[in-house]
Amino acid sequence: MHELAVCQALVTQVTEIAQQNFAQSVAVITLHIGALSGVEPALLVSAFPLAAAGTVAAEAQLIIESQPVRVHCQTCGADTEATPNRLLCGECGDYHTQLISGDEMLLANLELITN
Repeated sequence: MHELAVCQALVTQVTEIAQQNFAQSVAVITLHIGALSGVEPALLVSAFPLAAAGTVAAEAQLIIESQPVRVHCQTCGADTEATPNRLLCGECGDYHTQLISGDEMLLANLELITN
């Protein structure tokens, strides 16, 4: 389950940010995860408590916001949503598209607790 390794890297990043901001703990972690990221959100949620145990993020609420798959059409220039298995332009239906979002896993927001 590579989601545990992803969570461990996330907790490392969150811990560094918390230390830089002199936070005692982390209340909320918000992630943006695209359908093409290769990360399964449900597995990430279940692996998070194991990775966060004993850290400043141990009591943090993990919020995952799904991000749509979006493509840029090289034929008509439109930016549209697409399905993960059909990266076609939503305007003209062409397949000459470039992925512009949907493959990301981003740390979008942290709520830190300081005294």
